[in-house]
Amino acid sequence: MAARSSKTNGSRNGARKANGKANGTSNGHPFRVGRSRTGLGLFATEDIKKGTYIAEYIGPLMTNKECDETPENKYWFEVNSRWTINGATRKNIARYFNHSCRPNADPMIRDRRVRIKTIKNIKAGDEITYDYGKDYCDAYIKPHGCKCDKCIEKRAKERAEARVASARRKKRAAAKSAQAAAR
Repeated sequence: MAARSSKTNGSRNGARKANGKANGTSNGHPFRVGRSRTGLGLFATEDIKKGTYIAEYIGPLMTNKECDETPENKYWFEVNSRWTINGATRKNIARYFNHSCRPNADPMIRDRRVRIKTIKNIKAGDEITYDYGKDYCDAYIKPHGCKCDKCIEKRAKERAEARVASARRKKRAAAKSAQAAAR
């Protein structure tokens, strides 16, 4: 039986660690797929500097006319007014980037290609996110409520303010009824 040769997942310097992983991951990327608040997401396995290109959104190109004739697919990425990438294939690691209203990455579109670039320094363990845009958010996220950290904090603050206002109203109503009973 012949020995199989395996391709090396090249790290930045081409070296592999003793555990067979490049840059601390099994796929050569500085991130891993993991469970997040919204399903699956990408998490940094090492610190990533601002301005680093970390992934490309891949899949077959479709014309926007073809998209209009095809059932909805939440993994479509509209490149321009004529072309859309169908990123539904599991080979497309970039499909696991989740939405955030305060993202740490941003898609860069050039020549019908979409590459994800960091816009902030990302620490190991942080989820990597980008803003999906108004159209996608209105169609898919808004009906269920955004689950990014910024929106969860905002809703928690609004609920706390509503509880304080409700307590104030109850206190005033109790004071009024006590004052009316004392007359």
